[in-house]
Amino acid sequence: MAFKDEVLIFEDTKIVHESGVEVMMDWEIQIMEKSAEYICSSKGDILEIGFGMGICSDYIQAQGVNSHTIIEIHPQIIEKLKTWAEGKSNVTIVEGDWNSVEGLSTYDGIFIDTYGDENWLDFKDFATLTANPGAKITYWNNFTDRRNEHRFNSIEFESIPITPDANKYFNENTYSMPKVSL
Repeated sequence: MAFKDEVLIFEDTKIVHESGVEVMMDWEIQIMEKSAEYICSSKGDILEIGFGMGICSDYIQAQGVNSHTIIEIHPQIIEKLKTWAEGKSNVTIVEGDWNSVEGLSTYDGIFIDTYGDENWLDFKDFATLTANPGAKITYWNNFTDRRNEHRFNSIEFESIPITPDANKYFNENTYSMPKVSL
């Protein structure tokens, strides 16, 4: 079953799907804040793929960006996203799979954090096509042994202190945030 068809449970500090596997948790706050700061450095046009709990979205909005496009595939999260976006004139919601949506623009900053994504390894090609020259790109990276699995040519990693997740899905004291510049 595809992620978009799974039933999600929304708790105060996390999203889990009915099997009990966590989709997003509030311990990711520091990661989302740093990701937003990085991709929004130009204050330009930003593409966020995966809304989740809206943590990164809040930080992107706090940066005073020109535009903020959010792609989301899960219908339950889309409903939360629509409520969150009310009154935010610079937000565009795109419903569907990031790898197959049409009519996207180009962006000065791109962030992807998706769960259960079957097209994950296509992200480099997608990002390269939708990024403006000089764009800043980052992605969720929980594989310290495969930090540059997308094979970006110009990449650095910023170490961000985090509190390890109680369920030990990501039991590290630091997170390596990818920083790609095109």
